[in-house]
Amino acid sequence: IIPSIMRIGGGKKIRHSQTNGNQKTIVIDEFDDYVLVNKHRQLSSEYVPDDLVTIDDEYVKVDEEIEIERNVAKAFYDMAEAASKDGMELMVSSGYRSYKDQEEITNTYLELYGQKYVDNYVAKPGFSEHQTAMSLDIASKSTATFVNSEEYAWMMDNAYKYGFIQRYQSDTEDVTGFTEEAWHWRYVGVEAATYLHEHDITFDEY
Repeated sequence: IIPSIMRIGGGKKIRHSQTNGNQKTIVIDEFDDYVLVNKHRQLSSEYVPDDLVTIDDEYVKVDEEIEIERNVAKAFYDMAEAASKDGMELMVSSGYRSYKDQEEITNTYLELYGQKYVDNYVAKPGFSEHQTAMSLDIASKSTATFVNSEEYAWMMDNAYKYGFIQRYQSDTEDVTGFTEEAWHWRYVGVEAATYLHEHDITFDEY
């Protein structure tokens, strides 16, 4: 049973709403680094992160401005610098997306590929971690398919040291509700990321 008001992390309030018959969805208005956003826990449509910064152009894979939360950006720069020393070139292809941005993406994929595809691969508006500004889509500068790159292998071994986790893996679909996304990495802080790495569990389970 989900109470109407719960507290998470540093005492931020969240509330729940009734959707789709008896299915309850938690709507989050404010949060800290540990907030869980998934298919059952959504961000308010009005939520916009307070401390957004723009990723430096040298790390941007696509031809557009990418914003992310300030602490996440710093952690990424530290990680990218460490990767560079090992001969890797980490890039960013997506960061913060507003509720409206995600709505447009969802509608586009719905028209192109249908509802089943959206259910498996696309987070609906409010249910995307990108709205938290705590998630990045990571890319390799030299390879188009990230999962086959040396950078991906490096991330799997080292990302947790900088507070990042691969959010959706191939063997966790029954827990997360999403198919594997090698490129989608969530910042949760070094302590939590290290725990998840050492215990081989998902953020949902944590």
